[in-house]
Amino acid sequence: MARMTQRRKVHRYLLDGSAAAVEYPVRLREDVLAAEEPLEIRFGSMSFAVTMRTPGDDFDLVAGFLVSEGIISCQSDLASLRFCSGEDELGRQTFNVVEAQFRPGLSLPDTGRHIYTSSSCGICGSTSIEAVRKTLTFGLEQDQLRVPVDVLARLPEQLREAQALFDKTGGVHAAGLFRITDGGEAELLCLREDVGRHNAVDKVIGWALREGRLPLRGTVLQVSGRASFELVQKAALAGIPVLAAVSAPSSLAADLAAETGMTLVGFSRGKSLNVYVGEERLAPPLNN
Repeated sequence: MARMTQRRKVHRYLLDGSAAAVEYPVRLREDVLAAEEPLEIRFGSMSFAVTMRTPGDDFDLVAGFLVSEGIISCQSDLASLRFCSGEDELGRQTFNVVEAQFRPGLSLPDTGRHIYTSSSCGICGSTSIEAVRKTLTFGLEQDQLRVPVDVLARLPEQLREAQALFDKTGGVHAAGLFRITDGGEAELLCLREDVGRHNAVDKVIGWALREGRLPLRGTVLQVSGRASFELVQKAALAGIPVLAAVSAPSSLAADLAAETGMTLVGFSRGKSLNVYVGEERLAPPLNN
């Protein structure tokens, strides 16, 4: 399998004015980088998409991507996933091609198109709220989840504590799926990391689909970056009622959250947070 990290020698410049910086202002050291490689998604022998991602949890990534594109919505829609032959210039297997097989009779989109997505931006082909609304399988309006506001504010810290790849590289996004227990506390169900924030979310949703957990009613998706239109779209198609981000949402993300009945939270940083849509799902602090 492809590695999630890569070691590289770097020149480190010390500019803090210390004695060590004066004596040795430049030092040669080894740093650890998050890997970024292409992953091709095929329907049978037909290429459908290429995404740049951090290798690892690739089947989850593909399954989540298919949910986010509105192609599948339950575990039984997906018959199998397998790595196809893909080789580098030295003839070594790269594990960078995944083939998806679907249940008989599933209606598939036109595979004549070829989608490319970078690690910084999700698929932007379905950019209208109306298009997303027509694709929704799970309704969010009736989800009765209530989240204590202080528990919600602590999720970024819980997410950060579980980020093993970030600890090594400092260069990946994370998405964490939480369940709110009967006692009001947050239990981490799944965490995925990737150089692409949309990939991290797809990996979480794909895990849930392969575990037979969709729709993800009564859950909170906490992400390490901003809340874009694409992330709201992915969460809505998976049936997630609450999306929280440590940074800002976009205006279109807020519009889509309102249209789908989602609670959208931004600037969640431990001591404060902003609720842009769906404030009714927040409960009083668990620990006053």
